[in-house]
Amino acid sequence: MGFNCGIVGLPNVGKSTLFNALTETAAAQAMNYPFCTIEPNIGRVSVPDSRLFKLAEIASSAKIIPTQIEIVDIAGLVKGASNGEGLGNQFLGHIRSTDAILHIVRCFENSDITHVNGSIDPIRDIEVVETELILADLESLNKRLSNISKKNNPELTEEKNFLAKATEWLESGKMLNQLKLTENEENFASSIHLITKKPVLYVCNVNENDVVSGNSLTKQVEQLVKNRNSQMVIVSAEIESEIALIKDEKEKEEYIQSLGLSESGLSRVIRGGYNLLNLITFFTAGPTEAHAWTVYKGAKAPVAAGVIHTDFERGFICAEIISYDDYVTFNGELGAKNVGKMRLEGKDYIINDGDVVHFRFNV
Repeated sequence: MGFNCGIVGLPNVGKSTLFNALTETAAAQAMNYPFCTIEPNIGRVSVPDSRLFKLAEIASSAKIIPTQIEIVDIAGLVKGASNGEGLGNQFLGHIRSTDAILHIVRCFENSDITHVNGSIDPIRDIEVVETELILADLESLNKRLSNISKKNNPELTEEKNFLAKATEWLESGKMLNQLKLTENEENFASSIHLITKKPVLYVCNVNENDVVSGNSLTKQVEQLVKNRNSQMVIVSAEIESEIALIKDEKEKEEYIQSLGLSESGLSRVIRGGYNLLNLITFFTAGPTEAHAWTVYKGAKAPVAAGVIHTDFERGFICAEIISYDDYVTFNGELGAKNVGKMRLEGKDYIINDGDVVHFRFNV
């Protein structure tokens, strides 16, 4: 698994349409009225990576296994959701287990698609959704504080201080992902599963004509994102729906290029998510299979081995490493090894994006 993310946004911003397109499924009913999504829809998407197919070709792999991301589509939030308005805060719980949030923002005009607030204003819409997330987290913080306040335990002092700090920050209207925390404070936040601590990728949904350069509405979101040191991507759910219907990969690529795009919205969302979470991809390749794996940037070799199997990490001996470029240039493992491009690395080696790895282990 690469990472999982929850899609949030107001009703009728294109969440379910985009979910359908990204997962190439009709699992989420896309209708022009609020709350048509009444259960969280979960889809898994293969991460597009041309490097994997090249490795498989060179290694004559029988199977190709890309890494995947999991996307959870949640009912549109409205003002008062944290207090039970609309479909209530039952859906906020589904976001707590995700790695990141995809916040879909409507940046298109269309009189045929109603807006829950009557007009198009992306900054207002973002604030409405984030206010509900903040209120949900404040409730979680208050519950935790109430529980530990009953205990006269000096060891809980640091956590109490964190709860007070986080509460004050949220009450100022800011997300916790904008607050610098110590390592212990990060652990406290994780234990409570605070939603606003999660990184957010803002996804501006635009009309087909604006997908290349954006528009005045996306510029507003861009400024907000810049001020927060976050990230955004521009997609057109309408275009992604059309791309999803094309099964032939060459035809799909030609269609994307005809729109003036270099890649699909799915690819931009995934790349944005990987950058947001500091993730990289490494590979294993052989006659049986070519496999892509995801790990955090800066992870050492034993941790990467553990992504494949816990026994690999527990019994780690060393890692045979070939960079992707060397693997391709010298036509595979044997060619790279013959020219000295295969390296034996130990426990302190930090995995690089594109490394082709064979782990040696003993348990």
